[in-house]
Amino acid sequence: MSNPRCELLRWQFDMTWSLFTYHLERLAPEDFLWEPTDLTWTVRPDTAGNWLPDWADTEPDPIPVPTIGWVSWHIGWWWSTAIDHAQGRTPRERTDITWPGNGPATVAWLQNLRTQWLTIFDELTDANLDAVSTLPWQTPPDNTIGHMIAWLNAELMKNVAEIGQLRLIRAASRSQPGKQ
Repeated sequence: MSNPRCELLRWQFDMTWSLFTYHLERLAPEDFLWEPTDLTWTVRPDTAGNWLPDWADTEPDPIPVPTIGWVSWHIGWWWSTAIDHAQGRTPRERTDITWPGNGPATVAWLQNLRTQWLTIFDELTDANLDAVSTLPWQTPPDNTIGHMIAWLNAELMKNVAEIGQLRLIRAASRSQPGKQ
C-alpha cells in the first residue's frame, strides 16, 4: 500500500485492533453475557437457537447498559454491513446478523471479519476512497468509502473501549465480597 490516505486509515485500524486484541485475549466465556445492571441489553437465543440482540427502534431513556455479548454482536453487525457495502453487495439487514452464541465463537467471528476487512484495505486506491458510500448513514449523499472507513475505525475504537470497560468492571466486581 503506497497511498498516504489508505496508510493512515490502516494505521488507525491496526492500532485500534491491537487494543481490542488485549481485551479479547483476556475475556472468559462467562464475561460475554454478564449483566452489569438490571437495565441491560444482551443477546438471547430465539426458539430456533439463533442469538438475537435486544433492540429498540427508538433509543430508550435511560439507555440500557449493553453486555459484552451485545457489543460484540453490534461490532459484527456494522462490520458485516460495511464489508458488504465495500464489496458492492447489498448490505444485510440488522435482523440477518446473529451473534455466534458463545465467547470463543464470537472471537473467531470477529477475527474473520478483520481478515475480510484487511483484504478490502489491501485493494484500496484513491478512486475507491472517493467513491460514494451510503454507509454509515443513508444521507448525506456526499459520503465516500473513505468516510465509511473512518467511521468504522471510530466505531471500533468506541466499542473496544466499551468492552474493555465492561471487562474491567466485571473483574473488579468479582474481587468485592458479595458481588458477582
